[in-house]
Amino acid sequence: MAMHPLRSQAATALTLALSLFVLGTAIFGARDALVQRSIFLGLVILVALLRYPLLNGTPWWRLGVAIDAALGLLATASCVWVVLNADTIMNSLPTAGTLHIGMTIVLVVTILDLSRRAIGLIFPAMVAVGLAYALLGQHIPGPLGHRGFDVYFITETLLLSDIGLWGSLLGVAATIIAIFSLFGAFLLHSGGGATFMDLALRVSGRSTGGAAKIATIASGLFGMVSGSAVGNVATTGAFTIPLMKRLGYPASLAGAVEAVASTGGQLAPPIMGAAAFIMAEIIGSDYLSIAAAAALPAALFYWGVFATVHVTAQEEKLGQVPDDQIPAWATILRVDRLASIVLSIAGLTIGILQGMSLQTAAFYGIAGAVAGMFVAAVSQRLQSTSAKKSPPTEKHPNMLAPILRQARSALDEGATGLIIVGILLAGAQILVSMINLTGVGVTLSSMIVGDGNAPVLMIGLVVALVCMIMGMGIPTTAAYVLVAATLAPALIKIGVSPIAAHMFVFYYATLSVITPPVCVGVFVAAGLAGERWVAVARRAVTLGAVTYVIPFLFLLYPLMLTPSFSVGYFEAALSGAIFVASFAYLFGGARVSRWRFVDIAAWLSIAVLATVPTQAGLVLSAMGLALMIWLRHRHRVTSLSCQKAV
Repeated sequence: MAMHPLRSQAATALTLALSLFVLGTAIFGARDALVQRSIFLGLVILVALLRYPLLNGTPWWRLGVAIDAALGLLATASCVWVVLNADTIMNSLPTAGTLHIGMTIVLVVTILDLSRRAIGLIFPAMVAVGLAYALLGQHIPGPLGHRGFDVYFITETLLLSDIGLWGSLLGVAATIIAIFSLFGAFLLHSGGGATFMDLALRVSGRSTGGAAKIATIASGLFGMVSGSAVGNVATTGAFTIPLMKRLGYPASLAGAVEAVASTGGQLAPPIMGAAAFIMAEIIGSDYLSIAAAAALPAALFYWGVFATVHVTAQEEKLGQVPDDQIPAWATILRVDRLASIVLSIAGLTIGILQGMSLQTAAFYGIAGAVAGMFVAAVSQRLQSTSAKKSPPTEKHPNMLAPILRQARSALDEGATGLIIVGILLAGAQILVSMINLTGVGVTLSSMIVGDGNAPVLMIGLVVALVCMIMGMGIPTTAAYVLVAATLAPALIKIGVSPIAAHMFVFYYATLSVITPPVCVGVFVAAGLAGERWVAVARRAVTLGAVTYVIPFLFLLYPLMLTPSFSVGYFEAALSGAIFVASFAYLFGGARVSRWRFVDIAAWLSIAVLATVPTQAGLVLSAMGLALMIWLRHRHRVTSLSCQKAV
């Protein structure tokens, strides 16, 4: 059932209010922690209740309206109470009473139910299990049991402190993630999205496997801004998947390419699906260090996908994009196409270089995007005037109206995307506070590590498997928060650096998007491709195979995450490049002989040699890769000659 007009108008008005609150925070600075976070959560809850109505489309919709109204009123009143009593909460540490327990129940129930409406049952069920574990842990035997906490203590933790519901995760959502969500929306709505797509078409359209490479590049460019795997699939896949199918790509391959390429949006700076900001908060580092550390692994990921697509296209003889569908450079590099991208990135960069906060720098980027809209409008006006040679007295359409529409759309879309992130991080904050309260994260780490004598790679394998299981069916931001609290400590305990440990678990939490059986990105891609999700998932795992192993390079080459001009960083980059290339040839089906098992053994040997952290291993793997590429070239030339002769 369509949303009632009054409800739609209220949602739009509150969405605008949320956007203005976020912009005000970026311009004037954040308020005190509890005030900032409670206002943000109150607005997010109200907008979410309006945009995700309970029992919508059922005969019971009136009951849903009544329940939503009650939840909205009570949750907002609870947030307002926190705003008014923030100083008392922080300075006197009040004890919980009946009123406090009631407000906590309202907020927790509202957050969990909104999570259920927005993303499904799995995540809120995990949060509910965490709360039940904190309340009833004394009844669990063995190392996972604990002394138990009553409802008063849990209320004091969640509501009456800054380590519960109002903790750092919600703080990051209410400040940095919020403004960057708006920044990405402004960049895309100012024409950046269309320019990204045309750029991908131009760069790779004429090459072998051009349509699949377009999906890889376009999803990477979109992902660097949005950081949403499912959103990337839905946005770029609506164009790239039909294009690949028209050119003869199997539907399963078309869907898999888009799903895997879009997953990289979570791994690529600057936003990394909001993980960069959360990771910086958790490990006490700065954002730029996290983004810099993620750069080389993200480049290896996209190099691996790009190379696998290229080899697959060669082996399966897939078509190129027709010339009439490839835009000319003159069309792409026009002032009106590039103005918003250049000015927004310039604004963001200038803000960072001047030492301003990330929120303020992102606001500069938004201002640059708006300035780019004006430049584009003026440029288009001049082109139109020149083309028509209109007299000076002729009236032209108002330039301001379309710019205002673009800005409004950006504010609406940015804040709408922020709603899900805000609700998820509020729920994740509840779960993390229970994990910290009960100490189960430390317990799990001790159980995984054992006596500490197991090899690092073996412990890493266990952590990777658990990460992918825990991340299934959960948006990657929430999945990362969960595994960071429970599994990253296990790697840190055996000597892995904090940034390597967190990047390791983040990669595997992200890969749950394409890992069966619960692979949301694959489900969306399969729907667009009109193919069974199992077939798409099978191809996606093959295409993304290299990504399942890249995190282990963090353990073998810790310098991979510390960009510098050192020999160690160069060796890590070279090792990664050789490893990724060999995997691309392996899973792309590259043939160098008549026997497939010989090809597999050869490519695997090179990949294993590349991971040996010695210069000899690097030299041998590089020589082996060069030899195999030459042999493959000869094999292809011979095969083509035989086909022509026939």
